[in-house]
Amino acid sequence: MFKDGYIYFARTGEGLPDKVCLRPDMANRHGFICGATGTGKTITLKVLAESFSDMGVPVFLADVKGDLSGMIEAGADSEDMIERKKRFGLEEDGFSYKTYPTAFFDIFGEKGIPLRTTISEMGPQLMASVLDLNDTQTDILSVVYKIADDQELLLTDTKDLKAILSYVSENASDFELDYGHIAKQSVAAIVRAVVALESEGGDIFFGEPAFNVSDFFVTDISGRGTINILDSSSLINKPRLYSAFMLYLLSELFEIMPEVGDMEKPRIVFFFDEAHLLFDSASDDLLQKIEQMIKLIRSKGVGVYFVTQSPGDIPDGVMSQLGNKVQHALRAYTPKEQKVIKAAAESFRAPEGFDTEKILSELGTGEAVVSVLDEDGVPGLACHAFILPPQSKMGQASEAEKEKVIKGSNLYLKYNTPTDPESAYEFLERRKSELKKQEEELKAQEEAEKQQMKAEKEAEKAKLKAQKEALKEAEKKQKELEKSVKSVATTAGGTVGRELGNLLGSTFGGSFGKRLGGNLGASLGRNILGTLFKH
Repeated sequence: MFKDGYIYFARTGEGLPDKVCLRPDMANRHGFICGATGTGKTITLKVLAESFSDMGVPVFLADVKGDLSGMIEAGADSEDMIERKKRFGLEEDGFSYKTYPTAFFDIFGEKGIPLRTTISEMGPQLMASVLDLNDTQTDILSVVYKIADDQELLLTDTKDLKAILSYVSENASDFELDYGHIAKQSVAAIVRAVVALESEGGDIFFGEPAFNVSDFFVTDISGRGTINILDSSSLINKPRLYSAFMLYLLSELFEIMPEVGDMEKPRIVFFFDEAHLLFDSASDDLLQKIEQMIKLIRSKGVGVYFVTQSPGDIPDGVMSQLGNKVQHALRAYTPKEQKVIKAAAESFRAPEGFDTEKILSELGTGEAVVSVLDEDGVPGLACHAFILPPQSKMGQASEAEKEKVIKGSNLYLKYNTPTDPESAYEFLERRKSELKKQEEELKAQEEAEKQQMKAEKEAEKAKLKAQKEALKEAEKKQKELEKSVKSVATTAGGTVGRELGNLLGSTFGGSFGKRLGGNLGASLGRNILGTLFKH
């Protein structure tokens, strides 16, 4: 409840005479709600969230079990509630059942307004944490982001990231001089991690339109802060994606919100359920960044409250920044758990005679050891407190009412339909298509030139063959002509020679002279005439 300018959320002491209140001006000093399963953490969260809303402060919280949707419906009397109201004296304090302004969100867009961000907005360090990369792979991912920035390539979704990784890997030698060595094996490992993230829903979470965190800073017409509920019933089974979103929110708030110093009340309060998921796989560098954000985000008017089973789930550097503490029961069944209880007890300022360790192990459901900051920011003495009941409905709201709230929101119209803008994937695919087209055209041109050269070569070969055949035919005809001429010349020469021989034989007389003259004349005639005809 918000009463008399204070967040009234519990009573303490014999007969519950004393109110336990959180000062609004100390609410942005952060805090935690811890306790074993079934000890009442969810009710405490709900009561605090309602109180912040009544105070005019928007709230963001993760609903892991689906129990918080009942805020859109008013609570109702039951035997237990009537007894609790009487016990706490709530009717005298103006307690009444009521609904609260609520917005429902879901990364997968199934049970609420879709929440998305882009690969570029996530940044290389957070993305490396989400992908569980080692130091070398983280450095390479940072280089890939730098290349995308230098080439003005927008990284919107996971297909953009895979496209730029593939592009960098294929052209690693071209980038080496300006960006250093880029091992293809490391790039391949990053791609595998991206594919694994897609299987958890990363392909849905990363995209446009990206959610603007300023849309959480909404109040209703009466001035009450909107309670923004992230349905995490499915998301909690995908721890990398859950931690990615929560870390992104912290980082985004840290980046965009201006310094405001100390305020009368926070500008917004965040409750991070299953807080151990934020820290389990975080690198040392990331833990340092989270600790820095927790330290500095207070001066930006943001209160952060971690909800988890054990205070040991929260790193010491972060725990030291949490001034408001609500510690529900811790169960000790092992020596290790006993040490956890002892450590939790030692984190409280105990009044004289207050056995914090014993009380922590004996607390019932709805009871807690509480310590809040006083007006000077000093942790108050621990007290055994009993948490007030919520004013809205305990448990889940009806699906019909929830659906009505979701689709009646202006944010539903703004974010429900995903878009796919021109980004790295489209640009690189177009470039790849253009390069492929150029390669095909060059290949076709080379093939045409090759065919032309082949045709010219075949034509030249045919021409040479024809010339050779023509020459051969000419030589054949010449030989035939020579043979014919030689035959004619020989015959003619022989005839002339015989006539000459007859003439000589008649001149010299006698058969011998005639015979000698005929042979000599025939021989001379054949040779002389044959030679003449030949040439």
